Amino acid sequence: MMADCLFCKIIKKKLPSDIVYESDSVIAFKDINPKAPVHLLILPKEHIPSVNHLKKEDRELMGELILVAQKIAKEKKLKGYKLIINVGRGGGQLIDHLHLHLLSGKLLELP
Repeated sequence: MMADCLFCKIIKKKLPSDIVYESDSVIAFKDINPKAPVHLLILPKEHIPSVNHLKKEDRELMGELILVAQKIAKEKKLKGYKLIINVGRGGGQLIDHLHLHLLSGKLLELP
């Protein structure tokens, strides 16, 4: 955990969030600035700054993020959804903690 990381503070429950899923290793909550009717962030509880910081040992964790997205989509009966991982500022990543966006509820165009 990083003391100054916004997402680490949410994980530690030091900041409020609307949590929709939580396990020992993953947490998912509603984005406070949604870009779609359903916009959730799914992230590892372990502080990993971005995809560029992943190691071979993180394969299982990355698979878990995708499976959590699938589980949430099934529970919410989403007819379709988009999964996005932004990497670095140039890729649109605003928080330096690896996270997966789950978006649904309208036709979503990529810029």
